[in-house]
Amino acid sequence: MSDVEREAMEYDVVIVGAGPAGLSAAIRLKQLNPDREIVVLEKGSEVGAHILSGAVLDPCGLDALIPDWKEKGAPLNVPVKVDNFYMLGEAGKIRVPNFPMPPLMNNHGNYIVSMGNVCRWMAEQAEEMGIEIFPGMACSELIYAEDGSVKGVVAGEFGKNADGTPGPSYEPGMELHGKYVFLSEGVRGSLSKEVIAKYDLSKGKEPQKFGLGMKEIWEIDPDKHREGTVTHTMGWPLGSNAGGGSFIYHLENNQVYIGFVVHLNYKNPHLFPYMEFQRFKHHPMVAELLKGGKRVAYGARAITEGGYQSMPKMVAPGVALLGCSVGMVNVPRIKGNHNAMLSGKAAAEAAHAALEAGRASDELTDYENEVRTGAIGKDLKKVRNVKPLWSKYGLLASLTVGGFDMWTNTFGFSLLGTVKHGKTDAAATEPADKHKPIEYPKPDGKLSFDRLTNVSFSMTNHEESQPAHLRLKDASVPIGVNLPTYAEPAQRYCPAGVYEVVEKDGSPEFVINFQNCVHCKTCDIKDPSQNITWVTPQGGDGPNYPNM
Repeated sequence: MSDVEREAMEYDVVIVGAGPAGLSAAIRLKQLNPDREIVVLEKGSEVGAHILSGAVLDPCGLDALIPDWKEKGAPLNVPVKVDNFYMLGEAGKIRVPNFPMPPLMNNHGNYIVSMGNVCRWMAEQAEEMGIEIFPGMACSELIYAEDGSVKGVVAGEFGKNADGTPGPSYEPGMELHGKYVFLSEGVRGSLSKEVIAKYDLSKGKEPQKFGLGMKEIWEIDPDKHREGTVTHTMGWPLGSNAGGGSFIYHLENNQVYIGFVVHLNYKNPHLFPYMEFQRFKHHPMVAELLKGGKRVAYGARAITEGGYQSMPKMVAPGVALLGCSVGMVNVPRIKGNHNAMLSGKAAAEAAHAALEAGRASDELTDYENEVRTGAIGKDLKKVRNVKPLWSKYGLLASLTVGGFDMWTNTFGFSLLGTVKHGKTDAAATEPADKHKPIEYPKPDGKLSFDRLTNVSFSMTNHEESQPAHLRLKDASVPIGVNLPTYAEPAQRYCPAGVYEVVEKDGSPEFVINFQNCVHCKTCDIKDPSQNITWVTPQGGDGPNYPNM
């Protein structure tokens, strides 16, 4: 569609994504120069609609950005009071004591939050400063200058027919040009993926690794509610089938966040992450907590887990990658929001210095240096070996050797150096005939639910006449390659039931129900043939998460 005539608007900095990284960057730029022209573009129907996170928030990012956040009414209302860690068996549990854990694992001083609500509050702060924020504006393509630098984005294209041609109510969208463009799209963003490939930003780095996080909000019996309690578990039901674990966070209003993470480097294509989550809720400890309660929301999101050694180069001419576009999650702490905020602040400070010096569209190397050598790099370097140890040697080695490594890193050294990740998550998938199918109990409709019922609790909606935003590079691969070799795992790894294999005229057919998509990006990551590409649907489409 590059021959379409579009209006263009000029800004100092164009920011894609109103998550913690993008909003922090916008706020910091305006703090440094109130006359700076900033625009933030958000594909969700409102700020926070596509934000899904655990979340126990380390407030260090907010402290650095808005030191008086408490007086300004930031929605950090539930300080962590109790920190539990359990190893689960099928019927029992063993509490892992807190004292042998490295100090960085302590949640004292952190808050149980809805990151969606934190972002909504940050957007209010930004708009009060005069920052333009446009929700419902998906950025569908990058614009490059003649010298090869990133010049801007196309946003707000609506009304295409299913075949990609302009429909009767077609709107071409606008070009938004910036002296610098910040991509803060979250995990596996489509524009970030393009930039990483175009400028070969992952050269010399370990492959990025991912997990799939699924989450439900429950209203529970007030007698069982313990506000401020944080519980993490490992072990059952995943066992040796996959890495991962759960979180149970008691926030206010008798609500509990129940979450489950499955590392996407699992080998067995029969594994069904969503059903592992549903099975987990039947563990006696969890079932007792949820009994008599009701689930009020559901969602899912991929998580970047590669850590320090997988962070690509973060800058290219005219563009910088922020937050989860780079991958700044501290895996053992299960925290990345603080680093996302700090990355936004660092990118803003580098862009401010560049603009003050009369520069534009070059590489913001000061930003990259700050991330790698400053607070973010120090946070991630200490824990860099936990994930690859877990992947290579299993949970026990990760807890013992990884725990020891985190302790030594606390004192500034590691006996292990930097352990490599090796394969991508897609390449980790093995042929189906090497593994046994896994029998999953049927959801009971009280504690556990089928996918389509749960997806209705994500308030997901897509205009069905538009082109599917889940694209196959080769339409023959799902049935011709993935089905015979891998039992077509898209039927199982998708937490929203987007992909099905159905019988049609006696032959299998691959069906994509894109209207169910919750934008988790798992298919783009885990498909063993790397045949599925996730691109943005039209703006405002997708989940509408409350309180996530």
